[in-house]
Amino acid sequence: MADRFETKTVHLGHEPLRQVKGKARPIYQTSVFAFSSLEDIERYYAGEGEYLYTRNGNPNQHELADAVARLEGAEAGVSAASGMGAIMGGLLSVLGPGDHVLASHEIYGGTYSLLFNELSRLGITAECIDLSRLDSLDKHIRSNTKLFFMETITNPLLTVADMPYWIAQAKNYGLTVMIDNTFATPYLVQPAQYGADLIVHSATKYIGGHSDVTAGVLVGKNELIARAREVVTGYGASLSPFEAWLTARGLKTLALRMEKQCDNASRIAEFLKNHPAVLKTYYPDAADTSFFTRPKQGAMVSFQLADESKIYDFYRAFRWIKLAPSLAGVETSLSHPVTTSHRALSEEQRTTSGITMGLVRLSVGIEAVEDIQEELERALGV
Repeated sequence: MADRFETKTVHLGHEPLRQVKGKARPIYQTSVFAFSSLEDIERYYAGEGEYLYTRNGNPNQHELADAVARLEGAEAGVSAASGMGAIMGGLLSVLGPGDHVLASHEIYGGTYSLLFNELSRLGITAECIDLSRLDSLDKHIRSNTKLFFMETITNPLLTVADMPYWIAQAKNYGLTVMIDNTFATPYLVQPAQYGADLIVHSATKYIGGHSDVTAGVLVGKNELIARAREVVTGYGASLSPFEAWLTARGLKTLALRMEKQCDNASRIAEFLKNHPAVLKTYYPDAADTSFFTRPKQGAMVSFQLADESKIYDFYRAFRWIKLAPSLAGVETSLSHPVTTSHRALSEEQRTTSGITMGLVRLSVGIEAVEDIQEELERALGV
């Protein structure tokens, strides 16, 4: 160490720590990693070292991705700065100019925009199909169709298509299958068990679970994840170390949170089904979720107001349930799909999909279910 004061103040504390076995994983809040020699750098590029620059990889990023991959029963994973970053990484690990993708017509609005507005600029075409009305992909397969995309529980109408059947259908045509498992989480279903090649999560939601991170995780087969990691890195969509650390910390309580939130949601769904101010309630049916690993149907409930002219008064009436354009925190929240998650769709597309002005999406939290019900009862009575 140099002796002069100015130099010591910069470099003190930079000596590598001895092997300290902390109970919790430390945060590797560094943008770049140091090397002892030029030979060490060469060894990194030869595949013998793990870390160079945090955009390319960081221990916290890898901890999160590996944990989700293990829970999903997948071979490998990569984390990203958002769910959309992870979806982009997955799609571009397979698709290139001239390729065609088939997707369920019930998908998150951001995914729809990515498919039709952004990837089209790269020469990639997409087609949305209604899985509830099809018995085969025959009429939609083209010579350039490469990938099939669907959600386990759809956003926002919470439809559950027969995922094992559609995976098998897609595999018959040699398609790569990508499943968005954000709403169900690996707590309820692991699509890799049914042959899915890629599984994506907006880890901002249930994986993190506390509404304090923005993150995405993509898991799947080794060769696809290797390419997806190049896409995430090359497009600058890497997850920050602190966000990765927070998300991995939240993941530890996923089972506990989902157990309570699913129980609460099922009871709230029954309450709403019998309420005179509610025209229709959307909550997965147990018969449709027979391939789930647990007798649960998720923690989201959507419903249609009987009088949609009261929609503004309805949202204003809440005292402690927040209006927020996201979901899955431990606190109950509401969103309005028409003006938030699905506003990128045209009015005709929303109407065709059943996403109307009176549709409410409820993310059920871990509070006392009686308090959630009382708050909804008061708002529905306005």
